Amino acid sequence: MREILHIQGGQCGNQIGSKLCDEHGIDPTGRYVGASDLQLERVNVYCNEASCGRFVPRAVLMVLEPGTMDSVRTGPYGQIFRPDNFVFGQSGAGNNWAKGHYTEGAELIDSVLDVVRKEAENCDCLQGFKVCHSLGGGTGSGMGTLLISKIREEFPDRMMLTFCVPFTKAIYQDATADDEGEYEDEEYDDGSRVIMGATVRDGDRPQTHDGP
Repeated sequence: MREILHIQGGQCGNQIGSKLCDEHGIDPTGRYVGASDLQLERVNVYCNEASCGRFVPRAVLMVLEPGTMDSVRTGPYGQIFRPDNFVFGQSGAGNNWAKGHYTEGAELIDSVLDVVRKEAENCDCLQGFKVCHSLGGGTGSGMGTLLISKIREEFPDRMMLTFCVPFTKAIYQDATADDEGEYEDEEYDDGSRVIMGATVRDGDRPQTHDGP
């Protein structure tokens, strides 16, 4: 079976990545509870089989502040992940891409890569990597892009698949909205557009930042 290594970064990436087991029919105790024989046959793509018929996600969890990891550990699937695969800092990125990419993230990146290498070496036939992160905030965006570039350098012949929560102006409503919270149409250099003419309230903000 060709394995995939799942990496989840930042608050947003870890919130989404924590649903990986449920999506693949694995319950919080590590047992398969799905109803598909094909799904069970392919469960080793994302999980390592442990003793007593239990499965452990082949996942690396990274973030620059410990609060997010505490939330993952206390969540319903918190005990299913391998404890050595939790990699986190203490300061946080403060929703700053540069901190995640050049300073705090750069200091932690070697520890993340050590875990990535360990998991890759334990694979029989590594197919590639799947990275789940946000393009807003600091860890998911800044450190996430740094990690992707490092993995591409070290594993150039392996697949790289990224699932990104897009950067939107809803994250920065206070800085860019007018008094009524309505956004002007805006087009970036790459031709992309974000939330054009939309009205976004405080309660509608997506949680795509790193930190409380």
